[in-house]
Amino acid sequence: MKLGVNVDHIATVREARKTNEPDPVAAAVLAELGGADSIVVHLREDRRHIQDRDLKILRQTVNTRVNLEMAMSEEIAKIALAVKPDQVTFVPEKREEVTTEGGLNIIKNKKKVADFTNRFKKNKIPVSVFIDPDKDQLQAAKLAKVDMVELHTGDYANAPTPEQQQNEYLKLAEAAITARNMRVRVAAGHGLTYRNVLTITKILEIEELNIGHSIIARATMVGIERAVREMKGLINRK
Repeated sequence: MKLGVNVDHIATVREARKTNEPDPVAAAVLAELGGADSIVVHLREDRRHIQDRDLKILRQTVNTRVNLEMAMSEEIAKIALAVKPDQVTFVPEKREEVTTEGGLNIIKNKKKVADFTNRFKKNKIPVSVFIDPDKDQLQAAKLAKVDMVELHTGDYANAPTPEQQQNEYLKLAEAAITARNMRVRVAAGHGLTYRNVLTITKILEIEELNIGHSIIARATMVGIERAVREMKGLINRK
């Protein structure tokens, strides 16, 4: 199973003082040394953490893959099409949210998703969509001709009881199987930690986990390279 490491929160610390450190580009180098299979960044419309400069330099320096999370915004689309990341992931975005709160509603936005997907695929940039583990959303993603779905694991991660967490796990497992049967690749992420990730690794249809906050939080104690190596070891434990 592959691991995408989100370095947004390195930029969050930098932007708290509006200075030039810590640098998410340097963090990406260390994450790759620790075994990251891709680097994930979210260029938000309000530029609260990752900046245009970060994305451009990451595209030039990352040796694995750059996965750009983005709202379906004309401004961000123009930047993405110019930079040409290895993959884009369409996510919902609200100015008032602390972090992405749920999956993209493709059913409600099916024409826009299809149009944006077509634009990026014409430029040979694979498209993923961040969605809740819902069969109707999966079907809509398939009709939009995306290459991959990233299943939102937040409800699983935040479930208050073991019973509820098990129910959310089963939803994720069913959604992953459904997506693979549709010949759509599957990733997952949001809220995953060193404590709850092992159960998700049992869903064999998921090929990649995208994790940010927990790894960066661990990195403040042990360093990024070790934090990534530890997570990579967990998700590939046999």
